[in-house]
Amino acid sequence: MRHGAVSFDYRLKPRLDAVASIGLVALASDASIERDWRGLLDADGVGFYVGRVASPAEVTRTGLLAMEPLLVDAMRTLLPESPLDCVAYACTSASMFIGEQRVSDLIREVRPGVAATNPMTASRQALATLGARRVALLTPYLDEISLPMAERLEADGLDVGALGSFFNARDPDVVRIDHDSIVDAALKLVAGRDVDTLFIACTALGASSLVGDLEARTGLSVTTSNHAMAWHALRLAGDQRPSSGRGRLFTLPLDVTGAKGFAVNVP
Repeated sequence: MRHGAVSFDYRLKPRLDAVASIGLVALASDASIERDWRGLLDADGVGFYVGRVASPAEVTRTGLLAMEPLLVDAMRTLLPESPLDCVAYACTSASMFIGEQRVSDLIREVRPGVAATNPMTASRQALATLGARRVALLTPYLDEISLPMAERLEADGLDVGALGSFFNARDPDVVRIDHDSIVDAALKLVAGRDVDTLFIACTALGASSLVGDLEARTGLSVTTSNHAMAWHALRLAGDQRPSSGRGRLFTLPLDVTGAKGFAVNVP
């Protein structure tokens, strides 16, 4: 006759990650961001954990706004019994239309007091940290998304001196745009333009691994939605360590005290 199992003592670690534990709410249609973030957040003591929110395949203003009521439910699936240092909502265009403050408020309905970010806020903060003045903006979007995004950046005092797009409204297609196409478009967009920074928008457009090469080839500062948000999430989570091989931005700290207009994301 079998007896009960032998009982063993155990100890609990104080937390999952010693330096930074980051939650990521990704779109159901986004097959790029986790690949990008695995490279960007590959550091001792750092972990990120992914939940998904239902999202439309077609990127339109109406479809993006429809995600707002779904965010709280998605947040509830994100390691509900474990502490997180920062939570990031991974949609650049939806953050712009829903509202960056509103996205932070929805995150904090489930995670009171947590630091929060999204690609729009993170990219604006990244551009400010890089000292950008004249920006080239490359997107996959239709004009109904690209033009308001350019206007949002210009409201920060930036000059969007070049705007280019792949004009593809379908996330399942955008995630398949290859690196050669992105590099070719980026180089053509900035050629002969009076710009100092290149920003590649959309979390589905997996371009973070291209940042270092594009900086070397253009002499510009470069960031992307995923790149900026990974940096911002790390810094908000308390990890200010510079790292090499990830572009100029990852060598720079986040100065919260000087981040006018961005403090809403700091608990």
